[in-house]
Amino acid sequence: MGANMARRLSDCDYRITAVYDAYAPAAAALARELGARHARALAAVTAAADVIFTVVTDDAAQLSVFAEHGDSLLVRAKGKVFVNCATITPKTHVEVGRRSKKRGAMALEGCMASSIPQARQGTLYLMCGGERKCFERVKPVLERLSTALRFVGGPGRAAQVKALVNMVMNANTAALAEGLGLGAALGLDLDMLREVFAQTGAQSQVLKTDGEDMQNRAHECYFSAAHAAKDSTIAWVLGCEAGLHLPLSAATKLQFERLVSLGLGGLDKSGVAELTFKGRHG
Repeated sequence: MGANMARRLSDCDYRITAVYDAYAPAAAALARELGARHARALAAVTAAADVIFTVVTDDAAQLSVFAEHGDSLLVRAKGKVFVNCATITPKTHVEVGRRSKKRGAMALEGCMASSIPQARQGTLYLMCGGERKCFERVKPVLERLSTALRFVGGPGRAAQVKALVNMVMNANTAALAEGLGLGAALGLDLDMLREVFAQTGAQSQVLKTDGEDMQNRAHECYFSAAHAAKDSTIAWVLGCEAGLHLPLSAATKLQFERLVSLGLGGLDKSGVAELTFKGRHG
C-alpha cells in the first residue's frame, strides 16, 4: 500500500524524498524506482521530508516507529506532519498523536478503506481524524490519493470508523463464504447463485470483490486473512469496552483466527471460504 501511494504521489509531481521499510530490499528497490533516498534509519525519513506517511501492520509496529527513545520518526520532528494509515486500535492512534505533539509535530489518522489497486490509481477511500488544522494542511496531498476524502472527527475517531467498516466487511465476507459453501454442498450452480445474490438483498461489495474468487479458490492477497482477524478483534474489543454483546463480530473473529491457525493467514480474506466448502480445509 505504502509503495503504491508513493508511486501515485510521484506521478502527481510530488517529490518522494525518502523511503523506509523494515525489509530493506523493498525500500531500496522503491527508492531506485522513484529516485528517492533509501533511508536506513527512521530519523532519516523525518529529516528528509515535510509530510511523512506511515503504513504498518499493527499497534506494536506503529508504536515502534514512533518510539520515544532511540531511532524514531520523532527525532527532530518539530514542524513535521505524520499521516498514519494503518488499521490499528484508536488508543494507539491517540497515543501517537500525543507523542507527536510533544515533539512539536502533528499527526493525522488517514485510515484507508480500499486496497492495492486504489492506492496506485489514487482512488482510495480515506477517513481522516485528528486536528482539523492538520487535515487542512495536508488536504491537497490527500486529494491526490483519494476520490472519497472525509474528515470524521478528532483523535481516534477515524480509527473507530475504520474498525467498524472492517467489522461489517469481514462479517459479510464470512457470511458470503458460508452461503456459497452451502450452495456448493447442495449442488447448486454457483455462477447462477452469485447472479441471484447480486440481484437480491444478498448483494454486497464483498460479493463483487470476493465471490468469484471464493468459488474458484483464487486467493491472491489484497487484504490478508491475518489482517481480517486482527481488525475483527479490534472491533470486538471496542464492543466489549462499550458494554455491547456482538455475537456476529465474535463469530467472524473466530473464523479468521481459525484460518490463521491453519497457516492460511497469508491468503486473501476470500480464503475464509476454505473453511466452508466441503473437501477443502473445513
